[in-house]
Amino acid sequence: MIELPAHRALSRVRSAEDTELEDFKTDGCSGGLSAGWMAVADWLPSFAAEHGEVPPWEGCCISHDRLYHSGGPSLDAKESFLARLAADEALRQCVLETGEERLAAIVESNSVEPDSVRKAYQTIADAIYVAVRTGGGPCSGLSWRWGYGYPQCLVLPRDLSD
Repeated sequence: MIELPAHRALSRVRSAEDTELEDFKTDGCSGGLSAGWMAVADWLPSFAAEHGEVPPWEGCCISHDRLYHSGGPSLDAKESFLARLAADEALRQCVLETGEERLAAIVESNSVEPDSVRKAYQTIADAIYVAVRTGGGPCSGLSWRWGYGYPQCLVLPRDLSD
């Protein structure tokens, strides 16, 4: 539970009397994923025509961002940790569901086997999951951190104890 001190620090910030949740904002899929996709779509009109100008799973990312923005419903550090874990797993599952929804169209237009498409989406979903688990913890200083709608938090010595 290396991450719990950061959740304690976030809880402290969230419960402070003068703390307010900022208005929601999103960059789509963080880490340059949406921006990179849009650049490819601009360069390759045929790619954009088949796959869209934003990642097909961008709605999953935006739903995930809404959860990350608020840092979950609870001020309790352990519950916050579990809420983040659940949000990240929900993102992975949403990407996989997007792949299933697009499966027939991709198979038909690219003459590939369904298992190939499923493996590709599994790889994408797993990579996104690893990225958010690695870089999305609270108090990280990153703009896409858990609880990013609140002021940045700093882990203090008192946050290190149970």
